[in-house]
Amino acid sequence: MRKGDQLAFAELYTRREPGLYRYALHMSGSCPTAEEVTHEVFLRLIGPDAGFDERRGPLEAYLFGIARNLIRITRREKSGGPGRDPPGADDVLGGLIQDEMTAALYAALRQLPEPYRDAVVLCDLEERSYEDAARLMGCAVGTVRSRLHRARALLAARLRPLTAPSAVGAR
Repeated sequence: MRKGDQLAFAELYTRREPGLYRYALHMSGSCPTAEEVTHEVFLRLIGPDAGFDERRGPLEAYLFGIARNLIRITRREKSGGPGRDPPGADDVLGGLIQDEMTAALYAALRQLPEPYRDAVVLCDLEERSYEDAARLMGCAVGTVRSRLHRARALLAARLRPLTAPSAVGAR
């Protein structure tokens, strides 16, 4: 790819784009932002100022790092709601409740400090191993575990009012 091989770039894009898109979607909560970030990651990779150095780490960690930084920049420039498809359930009330719970989860996720949000997205939503998450986040496995534990506790505390029997029954 570095030598201008378009097929090599196409193969890299095909392999890495879906995971980067999902990551960007979970981190930003916005489909348009995820698309924009994903494409920008690859533009930066092939651009004249591409700073990838294989001695500093794997390509995947570099790509996720670019995505993380672009999401930070985008978040400062604009705010958006969670990108969700409409419910497909026949039960309209059940679909509305599910949408409300999903929106609350994404809102709570966006409120987490970024290191915690990163751990949840990579381990829980992307189903990556602790080792993979540590590599992508540039930290120790123990750090990923502690961030994930703290993030889950924060999410549970924020979502508890929505799942309490009195809150669900009152709807």
